[in-house]
Amino acid sequence: MFGSFRVPERLFAIAMWAVSIIFAGFLIGLGGKIVAELPGVEQGLSLPEFIDPAKLVPLHATRDSLLQVERSTRDERDRASQQHAVARNAYTSQRESFDAWVATRRATTDPAQDPEVLSRTRALDTLKSTEREAEARVEKLDETLLAITQAQEANREAEVDLEIAARGSFERARFTQELKVFGIRLALTLPLLLIAGWLVARKRRSEYWPLLRGFVLFAVFAFFVELVPFLPSYGGYVRYAVGIIASGVAGVYIIRAMRRYLAQRQRVEQQTEAERRRALPYEEALKRIDAGVCPGCERRIATGPNGPANFCVHCGLRLFDQCGGCHTRKNAFYPYCPSCGVPAGSADAA
Repeated sequence: MFGSFRVPERLFAIAMWAVSIIFAGFLIGLGGKIVAELPGVEQGLSLPEFIDPAKLVPLHATRDSLLQVERSTRDERDRASQQHAVARNAYTSQRESFDAWVATRRATTDPAQDPEVLSRTRALDTLKSTEREAEARVEKLDETLLAITQAQEANREAEVDLEIAARGSFERARFTQELKVFGIRLALTLPLLLIAGWLVARKRRSEYWPLLRGFVLFAVFAFFVELVPFLPSYGGYVRYAVGIIASGVAGVYIIRAMRRYLAQRQRVEQQTEAERRRALPYEEALKRIDAGVCPGCERRIATGPNGPANFCVHCGLRLFDQCGGCHTRKNAFYPYCPSCGVPAGSADAA
């Protein structure tokens, strides 16, 4: 069977969908721009804003002071550690030299060298004393760093106590801000969704439906995509409530539409075959027959050994007949014979 739509009609259908999507895209961009610049929708709250400055500022000053003292003490300890390492190396070197010299003296047993032994011993004692002083300096600086660390921990604990005390006010303010932002966005997007639902229900047959369809796409995107990132913890209830209401309204609409459809089908089936044929749109009739559906009652077309039946077995509508010129079996809705081009008015009943 031939396609039920002309080529330009297919192109027009694609173009109308493109217009809908492009129109929806621009509406989404404009809507996002407007909402982003609305007053009161920013969420710039932070916990430090709810802490008493009279208590927090001194703690910050103490923290900064302790950091400076810690840095300077660590630098001083590094220098003291370096001095201790130098003193230790000097003592170790001198001790090794002294031990070697003592071993030589014992081998020679020269009494004249006894004053030098005392001199070298005193030099070693001096180096050891210097090493101990450097080591003590390092130990003292380690104690100072430990005290600074403890003071920093105490200062941090005081800041944490202030944060814990302020968290209740912060959470309440953040909840209020979330409620405000969500309310503003909901007040903007929910009416759009309602308008979109009304357009789908009442304006689908409008000649401007491609533009209206773009608005519907924009409204659905704005509500179910743009609004979701701003849903607070309780926002799920709002989303489910809207979903329940929307599905309920859609269900009622579908049930009523089905009742209207069945009533209309009953009225149509009471008409004569000629009246039903005249009421059928040409393109729609071809499309339904191509799909194997009767265009009159929308039931499946019965088939036999020679293909689809000439008449609908449910409503009696003529579906296929013979050309009056070449007697070729053809679609009864064709205005001309596809084989010889004779007008359908000259067709003989099959």
